[in-house]
Amino acid sequence: MVGVEERFKRDVWVLALKNAIEHGGRALPGPVISGIMGRYPGLRSRAREVVSVVNEVVKEVNKLSLEDQVRLAKERFPEVFEERRRRVEQKAGLPPLPNVNRYEVIKTRFAPNPDFLIHLGNARPAILSYEYARMYDGFMILRFEDTDPKTKPPMPEAYLLVKEDLRWLGVRWDEEYIQSLRIDIYYSVAKDLLRVGGAYVDLCSQEEFQKYKLKRVPCPHRDQEVSRNLELFDRMLEGYYGEGEAVVRVKTDLNHPDPSVRDWVAFRIIDTDTNPHPVTGSRYAVWPTYNFAAAVDDHLMGVTHILRGKEHMVNTVKQLFLYKHMNWQYPEVINLGRLKLEGFILSKSKIKQLLREFPDRFKGPSDVRFGTIASLRNRGIEAEAIRELIMEVGVKSTDASISWDNLSAINRKIIDSTTKRIMAVYDPVLLIVDGYEGPSIIKARYHPDAEELGIREIRLDVVSNKLNVYIEREDAKLAERGGLRLMELCNVKDLKMVAKDTLLGEFDGLGIDKAKRKGYQIIQWVSRGDNVHVVVTYPRGLELTHKRGIAERSLLDIGEGRRVQLIRKGFFKISNIRGAPESEVELIFIHQ
Repeated sequence: MVGVEERFKRDVWVLALKNAIEHGGRALPGPVISGIMGRYPGLRSRAREVVSVVNEVVKEVNKLSLEDQVRLAKERFPEVFEERRRRVEQKAGLPPLPNVNRYEVIKTRFAPNPDFLIHLGNARPAILSYEYARMYDGFMILRFEDTDPKTKPPMPEAYLLVKEDLRWLGVRWDEEYIQSLRIDIYYSVAKDLLRVGGAYVDLCSQEEFQKYKLKRVPCPHRDQEVSRNLELFDRMLEGYYGEGEAVVRVKTDLNHPDPSVRDWVAFRIIDTDTNPHPVTGSRYAVWPTYNFAAAVDDHLMGVTHILRGKEHMVNTVKQLFLYKHMNWQYPEVINLGRLKLEGFILSKSKIKQLLREFPDRFKGPSDVRFGTIASLRNRGIEAEAIRELIMEVGVKSTDASISWDNLSAINRKIIDSTTKRIMAVYDPVLLIVDGYEGPSIIKARYHPDAEELGIREIRLDVVSNKLNVYIEREDAKLAERGGLRLMELCNVKDLKMVAKDTLLGEFDGLGIDKAKRKGYQIIQWVSRGDNVHVVVTYPRGLELTHKRGIAERSLLDIGEGRRVQLIRKGFFKISNIRGAPESEVELIFIHQ
């Protein structure tokens, strides 16, 4: 395009590079065209020429590798990163990552073991890794670390369930790996490590090696020739040795104060005929340990920053020996303290034990009494509440204990304005209001401050100027001392119990001002002729308590799986609706 200003051409390059860097190195013309038209609306009449220039620049940008794109942007078009810098500066609650200037592209990872569902503690590094990747316009990896089919056998359904939980939490990843599908890569790296003398094949029994380790002396195999180590490793791969007969050890410091660091195991033999892996079956018998596979993958995948629990600090020490042998640069590590949720079990091993010992007592890993993400979702906690909580805790290395009240307060703030409100009563008592002069049908908002939630209609049971409603027995006891107001309906005076489950009162007008002058308590109620039975479950630690009652029939219209606020009782999730004609609704208590 002849006569195009230099500024226009520069802006096309800026937008193309920005789009490419944000999408793994490949720019698309569409977003660039939209962006440039937004900056230069006067060029809409020359759209064909603009498209031609954009296509040309995008083609040039896509010829470059991602690293070259980043380098070019830094050298000639620094404005590509201006938005990112502003976002970093404005990001509340998260301190800058260490040493970001050393890396052209920031890469984080979340690496769960798919032996179970993730819990609130696991959600912390997942959410923080994702937020930091976004903060620096970087990338996040999801990596399933499943290389222990015997001690921590993967749960086949966990691969999908973990991803489902992450998506629900709003976590998005750019790359995905399963370590059990990368075994041949680990074998190749192991051979390189043996060739540089950084590891050896140990044929000592575990008991024998333990004695050497505690005495801080090398075992007889530590100094054998490289060729011998490679030969023995090939024998391991060929199935010559059985479980416990041979391992590969990384050479470390035999005088290290922590015995677990001394020549730690990188590979061991697992009988996968007896303990088949759900992904690879019995194809492999030689399996890398966590520290070997994780360390290798962090390097090969270009991870720059690792956020993980401080219980992994000793693993960092171990892995540094491997990196030194291979002449690799170790990623930056941010150690996070443990996160606990008061009153909930987060430990995967404890939850598994409970499920084994009491299979009829709990409804699987997502039971509302546990602290898994699926459990909290089933309970009615919003993903946004968990994200806000995690961001509030931040990246501290100290342990944090979160109260249920704290999480509830965040969740309440999120759901209050979008949750319909209805009335329900436990332990119902019939209230007969004599001389009733009000309507036979009332219409009321589902929420006093959210008109968009709609209107509910309640049919009243009125016979010969007698209104029949149910109220709670506790409210009936208080009402005998004076009068009361039935919420959004009418006032009642001269109350008295005329039978064990029946209360009689006199109509005292419709106006709320009169109720306020007389100091009447405002209570919820349910129409005798328009209700549904409810069974309400209250989780208390590992126990469940149940209450029965009745609620407005409009509860059926809200629907299964939705939230509802029972007035004066709290927020609940509708877990099940049993069929007509005698409908019964099961509710789970979320919080007040």
